[in-house]
Amino acid sequence: MQNLLFYTITVLIWGSTWLAIKFQLGSIDPMISVAYRFTLAAFLLMVWCCFRKLKMRFTLKDHLFMMLQGTFLFALNYWLFYIAELYLTSGLAAVIFSTILVLNMINGAIFLKNPFDSKVIAGGTLGLLGIVLVFKPELTGFQWSGDVIKGIVISLAATLLASFGNILSARNQKNKLPVIQTNAWGMTYGAILMLIISFAAGKPFVFDFSAQYLAALIYLSVFGSIVAFGCYLTLVGRIGPDRAAYATLLFPIVALIISTIWEDYHWTTEALIGVALIISGNLLILKKISLKDIRKKSLAILHGKIPENAAV
Repeated sequence: MQNLLFYTITVLIWGSTWLAIKFQLGSIDPMISVAYRFTLAAFLLMVWCCFRKLKMRFTLKDHLFMMLQGTFLFALNYWLFYIAELYLTSGLAAVIFSTILVLNMINGAIFLKNPFDSKVIAGGTLGLLGIVLVFKPELTGFQWSGDVIKGIVISLAATLLASFGNILSARNQKNKLPVIQTNAWGMTYGAILMLIISFAAGKPFVFDFSAQYLAALIYLSVFGSIVAFGCYLTLVGRIGPDRAAYATLLFPIVALIISTIWEDYHWTTEALIGVALIISGNLLILKKISLKDIRKKSLAILHGKIPENAAV
């Protein structure tokens, strides 16, 4: 039950952070906003650890792995994705990032010696097919060019780094490093790196004191970073990086539901079928229901025997 709660919190928060990010766009360079986000998150998490009198002293080796986790998960991957979205639509970037599910399986097998789970593979395949259907208009609408290829390559690099961060978190938890303190140190190292990159790139360190920017910054720092990463990385340690990564297929669905309210997004039949496939894969991976049942329900949906928006 606790795992389901962590999973739900992760999906709901990360599915809504796109709106907060949109509120931050404007007068502040995106890279500076990312640096501000993780600086504030690291500071608040450090204060919380000190208030709770949690253990904060670790070995040099532990700090090295926490720094690597922060570098891959709280800094470089965000930086690369911001760059990639200069060339790609957000939908295409979301589809590319969803491949972290596959990367986590592969990297988990290589670095953690995790066996491949046939249900995770089957559920992941359903989910990836579903996410492609949901974003089919954006996938078919873009035109290939040098910039598009550049954006795809950068997005794949960012996703690979995020996957490494997931594997490092799983490794750290296996070595008894607590999630909260590891995130506190990791975000501190990630924030420092982001500030260094921003300074080296000559980004102007200005600040927007408007209520809109401040609210978005606080939401992204407290909920998008501290709470969501705490829940997600706890899941990585408990159910494995492959199953936890399935949440990345549900983030866009939450974002589209919010977009339906805020931006008058119109659902298509293909999008509804895609959502049904994603939910089916989710049930297969997390609840371990019968693969035969999932196949029957998916075929029924595709042949119109079950309404696309029916519960699976």
